[in-house]
Amino acid sequence: MSMDFIEAMNELEREKGISKDILFEAIEAALISSYKRNFNTAQNVRVDMNRNTGAIKVFARKMVVEEVLDERTEISVASAREINPHFQLEDVAEIEVTPRDFGRIAAQTAKQVVTQRIREAERGLIYNAFIDKEEDIVTGIVQRQDARNIYVDLGKVEAVLPLTELMPNEKFNMNERIKAYITKVENTTKGPQIILSRTHPGLLKRLFELEVPEIFDGVVEIRSVAREAGFRSKIAVYSRNAEVDPVGSCVGPRGIRVQTIVGELRGEKIDIVRYSESVEEYVANALSPSKVLEVQVFEEEKMARVIVPDYQLSLAIGIKGQNARLAAKLTGWKIDIKSETQAEEEFGRPREMGEEMHQDSVSVD
Repeated sequence: MSMDFIEAMNELEREKGISKDILFEAIEAALISSYKRNFNTAQNVRVDMNRNTGAIKVFARKMVVEEVLDERTEISVASAREINPHFQLEDVAEIEVTPRDFGRIAAQTAKQVVTQRIREAERGLIYNAFIDKEEDIVTGIVQRQDARNIYVDLGKVEAVLPLTELMPNEKFNMNERIKAYITKVENTTKGPQIILSRTHPGLLKRLFELEVPEIFDGVVEIRSVAREAGFRSKIAVYSRNAEVDPVGSCVGPRGIRVQTIVGELRGEKIDIVRYSESVEEYVANALSPSKVLEVQVFEEEKMARVIVPDYQLSLAIGIKGQNARLAAKLTGWKIDIKSETQAEEEFGRPREMGEEMHQDSVSVD
């Protein structure tokens, strides 16, 4: 090996962060295999590569024995002591067996090893960069599509967006910019594999964090998200500062913040509700846009019975039960919705009703 090769190794260590010692060890291990393969030998050998000059030597390692039965692995005491008079029985003697044309083989092998290690190092850097972005939003460019996936260029790596992770009726054109949520980052034999989603509830949460400064700063917290991608979502927010309205912060001036998110999600309806430690209030808010008369809480069953005005029953339940289903996901409580008339017939009137509960929520179409 030339001094230019050694300098190139030093440069790789500086630029790529690949340890020179690790490269040397990898090259030596590869050269052992190359030697055995090219010279058709089963000898036990050691390859030594000088760290300063790049000079390569091959040594056969042989056991010192009284009677030689296999010349490839054994050497007599007399022959061993010709090399070094201090050798004893069962010592291991090393004899240089470097072939004359081994330099050409060594150069080719070293190049292959270095190229492979550079590729592995670059894959490692990409993996480390994206593992920190797991459960975060990224923006990329649509490159191509097959029967199962869309492939998105994220700059240094191509990510996979399964078609099953697209919202209903959602389509993207080639070279179109796309925002997506990273659900998984895996380090495979072919390099980092990044899986994206447009349906994950985390996408909605991250979009609000990007659009609402109060959430980014930690003044307003997102306590829960429930989503049926492409149709409707509910998000519960809470403010640490009594003077900051969490719902109003998310809506933004003239609704511009939430409308930006609705646009990104292709018109998905979003209900922003105020989180409350009071289960009654929280469940009532979660059923937005329906009005609620009363919420009865059954702690043991973790169930809430909600009574709504007769004319609000279908709105409270929602199309195919969607509103009630999302409210239950958001709060973590089972919700049984009854109209005022149904409640009177089944349970009597537990209290004088008719006045709607105060609810703090906003629905955006």
